[in-house]
Amino acid sequence: MATAGVAIGGIGLDAGFERNAIEVTRPRVAIPGLPAAFQGLRVCQITDVHHGPFLAIEHVHESVQLALEQKPDVFVLTGDLSHKKEWSVPPVWDAMAPLEAPLGTWGVMGNHDWWHGIDASLEGARRAKVGMLDNRAVPIVRGGERLWLAGVGDLWADEQDLTGALAQVPADEPVILLTHNPDYADEMRDKRVKLMLAGHSHGGQVCAPLIGPLTVPNKAKYTAGLVRTAASQIYISRGIGMSAVPFRFNCRPELPVFELVAA
Repeated sequence: MATAGVAIGGIGLDAGFERNAIEVTRPRVAIPGLPAAFQGLRVCQITDVHHGPFLAIEHVHESVQLALEQKPDVFVLTGDLSHKKEWSVPPVWDAMAPLEAPLGTWGVMGNHDWWHGIDASLEGARRAKVGMLDNRAVPIVRGGERLWLAGVGDLWADEQDLTGALAQVPADEPVILLTHNPDYADEMRDKRVKLMLAGHSHGGQVCAPLIGPLTVPNKAKYTAGLVRTAASQIYISRGIGMSAVPFRFNCRPELPVFELVAA
């Protein structure tokens, strides 16, 4: 009994530590057709903050400060900033306001942003000067060359109009696509999209040793990390916050800072 008690206590301490121990990862991703001016572009992704009953606003501010310390060229937000309570929406978007980068801060909404106050979320994004890319695309320009950032609406709560979003994108110019739910990768067939960035999975959040995630809210093949798809590649971040249960185990929160290089 004593041994079992120590083991359970150790698991509890580890889970309590992990929820606050954000891991800054530095994936280096090869992009076919990447313009020379964007070689080495640094993209910091923030996703699944889930501010609310499980994650205090103080932790959100700490996460934003950590992101700012990375000094990326561009910030992207891939949804679910708030969690369950509409009161959590304005503070979390206000916390995003300091996110400034040379090529801007862009985002898409997630299912929780829709479920618990989409109007307040859209207003918060406007107030924080985050350019929302749900079903639209924008060119980012550096050294006289262009790379496109685009997004689609959430798979569970919105529509996905990739054709409309990319209507003005030339056939030979690469696109980085934001989607909250990585399962959209199975529907995405546009060859202009060279990389997709997603969240939603939390990496499983609770992962048993030797077994892996106990559950994932999407297809298991899109749990975490860089995955090849039929038409492209997708990176699924483990995200910052928590859902369902207020802890993580064997699955630290993640702040990815990508370096894009020519394939």
